[in-house]
Amino acid sequence: MGDLLQRTTAGVIAVFAVFMAASPAFAEDSEKKLFTFKDPRITESSGLAVSPTLEGVFYTHNDSSAAPTFYAVGTDGRTRATFRVQGAQARDWEAMAASKDPATGRGLLWFADIGDNLNGAWPDVSVYKVMEPSSLRNATLSAVRYRFRYADGARNAEGIMVNPVTGRLFVVSKEFSGSVYQAPKKLRTDRVNVLRKVGAAPIMATDAAYAPDGTSYVIRTYFSATVYRPSGESIAKVSMPELKQAESIAYTSDGKSLLTGSEGVRSPVYQVALPAAALPSTRPSSSPTPRSKAAASSSARPAPAEGLSPRDVLIWLAAAVGATGVIALVARRTR
Repeated sequence: MGDLLQRTTAGVIAVFAVFMAASPAFAEDSEKKLFTFKDPRITESSGLAVSPTLEGVFYTHNDSSAAPTFYAVGTDGRTRATFRVQGAQARDWEAMAASKDPATGRGLLWFADIGDNLNGAWPDVSVYKVMEPSSLRNATLSAVRYRFRYADGARNAEGIMVNPVTGRLFVVSKEFSGSVYQAPKKLRTDRVNVLRKVGAAPIMATDAAYAPDGTSYVIRTYFSATVYRPSGESIAKVSMPELKQAESIAYTSDGKSLLTGSEGVRSPVYQVALPAAALPSTRPSSSPTPRSKAAASSSARPAPAEGLSPRDVLIWLAAAVGATGVIALVARRTR
């Protein structure tokens, strides 16, 4: 089954590439390669986060079939420390996020074991919360595990984000009709927490992140990214550099650029400047203006996003054709 899924994914991505070849070229003056992962152990960088307390430090982890381990990397791409999360499972770690504890100001790291390529293989998924280490030395760290299930049924997901103002956790599903799911305000460790759909997401979302000031969030797909206000209103679409398998996205500490990475050995991390409309100085405050209780509640969480663009429709059709063709081919060979 794993081989079938890999072949299907490869076919879909190949068809994507054909359609994308006719797309407008990426604006090279808005992006630069920040560094390349030097550590040979980082083979499938699937999550990326900027340290909320240590300057010039980035965190990443590998995808499925890996140990519950993450890496602290410097601006030169070299690993500065390796951390193992004690007692954690790593069925399919797909994303991570970084935030600050509002009470102590200490950094928090969130690791999402939310991948589910069979859309129902696991009865629940998990997110691990780890206190950011104060020093960069190899260590084993304890974690708090939160289990989740979706209110509307199991699904695959590859994105998590934490609102730095409210501390609320969100999960973004990876589907042809993706969604943003909101976690309960207070997470429980003694029972499964329920994720409820609060908005739409672009097709095949591979990651998501909240801006450091909480006034926007971004959702990444294989080929582009879209920036939204906390209400779910689209602010801007951002072209992304061509990557082997775009899996991760994060904001820089100043909120003026995005960082994006890819799976693969010695994979690069790019810095992409945000367009003027999405810069912190042009975004409204993350605190909703008091209007009414219902209106304030509405603006505190993502709302349904905009519909599919013509380009999105082409990608969706390409994916459907590619997936159908590959599955048919495999089915014939296994009869």
